[in-house]
Amino acid sequence: MENDEALGHLLKIETEAAALVNDAQAEADRKTAEGEAKNRLRYDEAYAKEAEALENDYAENLASVKEDCRQQLETYRANLLTLPLDSEAFFLLAEKFLIPAPSSRGK
Repeated sequence: MENDEALGHLLKIETEAAALVNDAQAEADRKTAEGEAKNRLRYDEAYAKEAEALENDYAENLASVKEDCRQQLETYRANLLTLPLDSEAFFLLAEKFLIPAPSSRGK
């Protein structure tokens, strides 16, 4: 009888220990999940902040490059307008290239 009581007591202690281990594992899992959720939230916030900063930098740089390009084209256009036109030389050169010389017509 005494052995039965000892075995019963040991089984009771083992059952309580198993329950404690299960509770501890459940608590650890809960804390791990909470930590992961908090870390994910911090990561998402930092990612969104950095992405916004990069997008703003991109937009500013793009606007700057577009303005620089516009100014360069405007300067180029202004320089072209200041160049003298030699229409007579242009037409002579065009005629030379587009109308074959009489000596090459018969060949």
